[in-house]
Amino acid sequence: MTPAEKFMRLALRQAQLSARRDEVPIGAVVVKDGVVISRAHNTRNASHDATEHAELTAIRRACKKLGDWRLSGCDLYVTLEPCVMCLGACYNARLSNVYFGAYDLSGKGCVPLAEMLGATLNHELQLCGGVLQEQCSALLTDYFRSKR
Repeated sequence: MTPAEKFMRLALRQAQLSARRDEVPIGAVVVKDGVVISRAHNTRNASHDATEHAELTAIRRACKKLGDWRLSGCDLYVTLEPCVMCLGACYNARLSNVYFGAYDLSGKGCVPLAEMLGATLNHELQLCGGVLQEQCSALLTDYFRSKR
């Protein structure tokens, strides 16, 4: 098992917590030097807050734990391709890498935007999609199937 798969499994556990709480099952972890700094899952419904995405909550918690808004040298692992809001937070937090599982097939994911912005921003962010893609996609598919 690769380190990316190891940490994505932890993000999947967070996503499963979301599903149990009737939230869209997305989980995230922030890692620095092989150590998990923070973990989070979606809580938009429970919090009544549109910004309570797993990624943003994990980033906030990591910043608080490290005592800095800069998360240089940290990596984010998230079960779904981040949205534009979360991509912006990744850039602003100065994350080094974002690893995600499932691609956002609705076309609202971050990869095309990151490719477009990459040359214009003062921070380089590496994206790597498809980590445990099948498991991440299946969790989302099962959740939405149960809603129909």
